[in-house]
Amino acid sequence: MKRTLSVFLSLLMLLTLVCSTGAIAEGKDYSGYTIRIYSNSNSTERTTWLINEAKNAGFTISIDDNAVITGDTAVIQAANENKDGDIIFGLNETRWSQIVNSTYENVKLLDWTPSWAEEVGAYVYPGKAYGLVVQNILMLYRNDELGTNGEKVSFEHWSDIVDAGYSWYRQGKVGGTTNANINSAMLYSFVDPTSVAGGITIDGWKMLWKYCADGLFTGDSYGFDALNRGDVQLSTFYSSSLYGKIDAAGEGSENPLLGTLQPENWDLVEIADGTYYIAEYLGILDKADRSAEETEAVTAFAEWFGSADVQAAWGEEFDSYPCNTVAAAALYDETPSIYTLKNCALEKIEGTDLNYAEYVSAHSGEWTNIMTNLGFYWADASNAVAEPAWDGLDWATLTQSAE
Repeated sequence: MKRTLSVFLSLLMLLTLVCSTGAIAEGKDYSGYTIRIYSNSNSTERTTWLINEAKNAGFTISIDDNAVITGDTAVIQAANENKDGDIIFGLNETRWSQIVNSTYENVKLLDWTPSWAEEVGAYVYPGKAYGLVVQNILMLYRNDELGTNGEKVSFEHWSDIVDAGYSWYRQGKVGGTTNANINSAMLYSFVDPTSVAGGITIDGWKMLWKYCADGLFTGDSYGFDALNRGDVQLSTFYSSSLYGKIDAAGEGSENPLLGTLQPENWDLVEIADGTYYIAEYLGILDKADRSAEETEAVTAFAEWFGSADVQAAWGEEFDSYPCNTVAAAALYDETPSIYTLKNCALEKIEGTDLNYAEYVSAHSGEWTNIMTNLGFYWADASNAVAEPAWDGLDWATLTQSAE
C-alpha cells in the first residue's frame, strides 16, 4: 500500500530538492557534455521527465522517445549500429545477459559499482549493471456483467486461457519487451529441452497459434484499453502503470474498470504457475572515444539516476516498483499484491542447469524466428495467414532468421 498523502508530500518535497541539486550540490556541473542514452523505457512522459530532472541535477542528456525507437530490439540495434551511446537502461534479463556476455559487437559495458549497489539485492550483474524497476506480466479479468458476472477465474497455466470459454485480447506483433514476456508466460508449461522446435513442444506452438487466432486485436497498446472498454473479458498487462491506468480508467471508457487497492469490477486471474517477472537494469556503455572527464560525467549521471531518491521519484511519477529497496520502502508501507505473485522466471527447468529466465534467454532468438517465419500475431484479422501444417514443418529452418 502506498504511504499516506502527508508522508508522500513530505517525501516529494525532499525528492524535488535532492533531484534539483544532485551533482551541482557536490560541486560539479556536468552539463557541458551531452550524455547519449538508449532505452526502451522511453514513453514521451518518461523521456520528458528524465531530461528535465537531469537538467536540474546538472546533466545534459539525449534520449529518443518511442516515436523514434520502440522496443528492446530496436534499442539494441540502434546502440550497436550508432556506437555513440553512454548509458543504456531498461530492457530485461534476456537482453542484459546478452549484453554482459558481449553478444553485440559494439555494445560493451564499463566496469562500475555504484554506491547504492547493495540496495538492489539480487537484481545485479556485479560490476556491470544494476536493477532499476521490477515488474511482471499480469492476466486480468472483469468480474462484472461485461466479464464473468462474479465468477472467479483460476488457471493452472497461462495457456489455459485458450480453452477457458472467455474472450481475450492478444497482442498484434511479435516484437517488443512486453509482448515477449507474454509469450514467455504462455509457453512456460510447454518447455521441452529436447524439442527441435526451439525447446518448446509442438503442442505449445499450436496453443500459441490458437491464442492468436481466437484472440481479439483492436490496435490498442497491450491489453488494458480493450478490457477497460469491455471489449473482452480477459486480458494481459504489465504491472508497472497498472494502478495509474485504473485511476484514469474513466477517461477512456463508458464502462471503466473501477478501484485500485480494493478492486470493484476486475481482479487478477489466479494462475498456479505464477507469472513471469523481469527487472530493468542500468549500465554504462564503454564508449571508445570518450574522455576521462566525459566518463566521469556519465558515471555521475548513472550514480544519480539509480539512487534511491531518484528511483523513488521515478516510481511515484510512473507507478513503477523500484528494485532499490530503500526507494521501495519510501513509496510503500507494504509490497503491493501484484509484486508478491509466484515468479516462474526463477523456476529451475528440469534437464538443464537453467532457470526459466535463463532458458528464455537461450531460446528467445529461435522463438522470434519461429513466430516471424510462420506469421504469428497478424495485426489485420482479414489478412490472417493459414494455420501451419504442424506435422510437416522444418523446425531447423524455422528457428533461423528469415533474413
